[in-house]
Amino acid sequence: MVFGSDQRLAGQCTPDSVAARLEQLILDGIFRPGQLLPSERRLCDKLDVSRSSLREGLRILRSKGIIDTRQGKGSMVADLLPGRDHSPLMHLFHDHPRTLYDLLDVRALLEGESASLAASRGTPADRVMITRHYHEMADYVESAKSIDVERLARLDHAFHLAISQASHNPVLVHTLQSLTDLLLSSVFASVKNLYHRPGPRDMINRQHARLYQAVVQGKPVLARRVALLHLTSIGESLREIEAEDQRLERSAMRLEEWQ
Repeated sequence: MVFGSDQRLAGQCTPDSVAARLEQLILDGIFRPGQLLPSERRLCDKLDVSRSSLREGLRILRSKGIIDTRQGKGSMVADLLPGRDHSPLMHLFHDHPRTLYDLLDVRALLEGESASLAASRGTPADRVMITRHYHEMADYVESAKSIDVERLARLDHAFHLAISQASHNPVLVHTLQSLTDLLLSSVFASVKNLYHRPGPRDMINRQHARLYQAVVQGKPVLARRVALLHLTSIGESLREIEAEDQRLERSAMRLEEWQ
């Protein structure tokens, strides 16, 4: 079986057509930024093209900056949004925690839609991946004696990313992937501030379970509703904790000697 489901047509082995097919695989998330492409022999077999056409197709992608080729290492998918994590805007977002709530709003919009699309468009293979990531996260929560916040945040993020990939909307998937560092920071903040509290912890676990079931059972309306509720609840819980901390700080200041 070759990559993709379209049958080959006359002239489809030209370098331009090979480049276009590889671009589609990258858009679809089959090959991701930073991932090493299969060997030339493997690509020729899977795409059913000649080595000369493949090499010319790869040259076209290099000229566009879509792939990087290193001597002795092969070709890999380039960072499609170079320098995004080091831009002045990213530093502003990282250095001002108030943007966490704005990010949760954006996550609700994007992940609510991706959950709905995943429930309606997801394939059996997508459901396998979502199930795998969900159980990795749930099993860790259940078995860990002491929660490693960073590890749980990454498992949590991987679960949500698997759902977005099942949406089969490349623009949505790449938009979420372009925000990876910010998304991880929001998940990390949620886990760090909420997971040691029994109430929020149970809420998050229940919502993850409901989101998982809604997506794999193909219930798009419910999946969107649960995803929105999940992120809205996290934002409300974080605001409540912040308000509580401010009350405690004011109370402590009243006890201090100011004269």
